[in-house]
Amino acid sequence: MAETIDVVKFELGGECYALDIHLAREIVEMIPITPVPRAPAHIAGLINLRGEVTTVIDLAPLLSIPDLETETTKKIIVLMPEATGGANVGVIVGDVHSVIQVSEKNVEQIDEGLGTDGFVKGIIKSGGEGAEKGVEKGELVIWLDMLRIMKDNTKY
Repeated sequence: MAETIDVVKFELGGECYALDIHLAREIVEMIPITPVPRAPAHIAGLINLRGEVTTVIDLAPLLSIPDLETETTKKIIVLMPEATGGANVGVIVGDVHSVIQVSEKNVEQIDEGLGTDGFVKGIIKSGGEGAEKGVEKGELVIWLDMLRIMKDNTKY
């Protein structure tokens, strides 16, 4: 029997993406973000999350994805400290759809050349026998390597 992995499915730039659920601490609605002067473009700023100062990263510019979502649908996925070297970090995404359980047989590996610097762990596919719940027929969900994204683009 194939192993399964739980992922959080979310929208970004009108497309569906996923990250490992064990890296997500919580999902919060958008709250006011305080910009940080001279910060890189992908650093949206800081939020006060129940007394914890949390750095917020905007995934769309970081991954060169057009930002099509409105502020009302955006969410912040706060990452586990293990994913960020112990820092409080959240990432802005479009709407969060669901948590889905993915069978390894429904994950397609891609070439390094298409992986945008290795930020893609695989493509979750649907439509065949044993298709994943929460994935529409014919839909592809890009499974992001959030650990690599954090390691390569932040000082965490």
